[in-house]
Amino acid sequence: MLRMNFVFLRHAVIICILALGACAHKETPVESPELNQSFITEPAKQKDQFAIPEKIEALSKDLPSEYLLGPGDELSLKVWNRPDISDEKIIVGPDGVINILRVGPVKVTNRTRDDVNREIVHKLTAFYENPELTLSVKTYNNNKAFVLGRVENPGVVKFPGNGTLLEALSLAGGLPVRQSAAFLTKCAIIRGKEQIIWVDLRELLNNGNMALNAPIRNNDVIFIPESDDELVYVMGEVKVPGAIKLKTRLTYLDALMLAGGPTEDANSVKTYLIRFDGKNGVTHQIDLKKMLSQADMSDNFMLQDNDIVYVTRSGLSNFNYLLRQVLPALQVIDLTTNTLERFGTMPSFRKHVYGQDPNASATNNNNPNNINSTTKSTLTR
Repeated sequence: MLRMNFVFLRHAVIICILALGACAHKETPVESPELNQSFITEPAKQKDQFAIPEKIEALSKDLPSEYLLGPGDELSLKVWNRPDISDEKIIVGPDGVINILRVGPVKVTNRTRDDVNREIVHKLTAFYENPELTLSVKTYNNNKAFVLGRVENPGVVKFPGNGTLLEALSLAGGLPVRQSAAFLTKCAIIRGKEQIIWVDLRELLNNGNMALNAPIRNNDVIFIPESDDELVYVMGEVKVPGAIKLKTRLTYLDALMLAGGPTEDANSVKTYLIRFDGKNGVTHQIDLKKMLSQADMSDNFMLQDNDIVYVTRSGLSNFNYLLRQVLPALQVIDLTTNTLERFGTMPSFRKHVYGQDPNASATNNNNPNNINSTTKSTLTR
């Protein structure tokens, strides 16, 4: 009788769990009524924050076609048949001025070699008739840029010719070797006091768009910011929820697989991509089951910085959880009664309560229909 009561209790508990699972409340994010066109399956060619090739081309129009002298340049002056005023080594001072015998100081900063040569000839005509001279540049030290930020060797780089952005990054050593997880995403070119442009290094380096390889002017500042803060977040019913670094092209499926994929409790029909546009957020529902079963990649969007991929929980997941928690306890109770039966405690208990012979109980225990036998004995009494 006691064993029948236990079986009835166990079945009642399971029925209650089924009822709770059927009444489980389903909470899912509400999709935005507006279709946000920022969700695309191909990487964006340009972003508002980055300079387009036309802007970079316009920026390079003011670059001089000839080299301009400046501080640190090493010059050589040869005057025909006048060794007394010739000079093999003239260093342009920090103030951009050189000193020539009988001519005096000459301002050379931001001037071409030919322009300075004509001025020296004009001033020497006061002392010599038709002077012939040659002004040459022995060492170019005024064709430089300052590369700052996340590069192996930040500092001043000097160009042997017309410098470009890629050349500046190469001369600065590229990415630090010690940061294996680092990657280049963008950089700023600061020119003068009022001009700054941002260049999309992903488009330049990964896609080979050489139109973004901006010419570098003397004294430009190139700044490469840290990229570790560019992340996407995978949350909900995935095996390894957390943040994933947004390196190059990262899609919805890529992020989901990097997070270990959905768990057994995941609702693959209702997953969401959440994107924040400044102050507001936009939610788009993605049917992962349809995507995989029908090979429909129309919703396999390219992810952007701070995107959130959220996988909801299925309706039966709460029931499955309760079942996993309760059934081991029922098994422990069942194990306890069987143990008491083996040690003879239960036969003695039945003899005391029902007057049943312990030997008959043992015989009934070996009988597959022992529950029915006990029940018949109890009903007869």
